[in-house]
Amino acid sequence: MPGPSSRTASDRPGAHCPAEHVLEFLSGKWRPMVIYWLREGPMRFNELQRRLGAITHRTLSKTLKDMEADGLVSRKDYGEIPPRVDYALSGRGRSLMPVLEAMERWAQDHPAA
Repeated sequence: MPGPSSRTASDRPGAHCPAEHVLEFLSGKWRPMVIYWLREGPMRFNELQRRLGAITHRTLSKTLKDMEADGLVSRKDYGEIPPRVDYALSGRGRSLMPVLEAMERWAQDHPAA
């Protein structure tokens, strides 16, 4: 009888797809779009909001806070008045770029019907 270490993830009760971890980081409409725009470099809140278009101030604020808590985005507060804060992708956030680029290629190869 095989031991626990020889069982695959799909054999264990409650096991999940390995991609589930990635999908958690990309969940929601706005996270992939924030990563897309921040790939160009640090950006201030209002500029990011303009580029995203239909996002509300509240939604963007919450999205950025959640992404910062997940280690995907870094926030630099310059401590100035009026407030000046830049947002940038962290190393962890940049590491998702190949995933998003693969999704972009797939979307180009398989246009919506």
